[in-house]
Amino acid sequence: MSKDKKLFKTLHTDYSGMVFQMCLGYMKGDHDLAEDLSQEVFINIWSALNSFRQASSYKTWIYRITVNTCLKYIRDKKDSYQDSIDENSVLVADETDHSQDRQQLLYKAIGQLKEVERLIIMLVLDELEYGEISKIIGINEGNLRVRIHRIKKEIKKILNNEY
Repeated sequence: MSKDKKLFKTLHTDYSGMVFQMCLGYMKGDHDLAEDLSQEVFINIWSALNSFRQASSYKTWIYRITVNTCLKYIRDKKDSYQDSIDENSVLVADETDHSQDRQQLLYKAIGQLKEVERLIIMLVLDELEYGEISKIIGINEGNLRVRIHRIKKEIKKILNNEY
């Protein structure tokens, strides 16, 4: 197996969960679409593997590719993209589905945020260090903390209106 193939396999093993979670957030909880976009992200990673300049960690680089892939999809499909969660559906509070329902509501709320806010909160949910998030976003850590606080308040406001 070539060096590139080994590296790609390692990157896929290490970061496929993270990429899927990011795509899931951008696609407002649509698992099938998130899976498709995750595959597209790894195609983009494979295509760009030789151009990686090691100016950042692989994780940061993969985050940027994931974000760019999701944003490109959203922009390309903006007119035709429809929310996969039916706005008029009534959630049945079954104990086994309760956690999944809450997760869908959270992703739906995140989906209502601006693009940069979505990116920030998805990175926070993925438990990245604030220093690394600030590098990905391109703002200082102090500004990042303020934005995270505001984003959390906004999500809480959205969720309270959903119930």
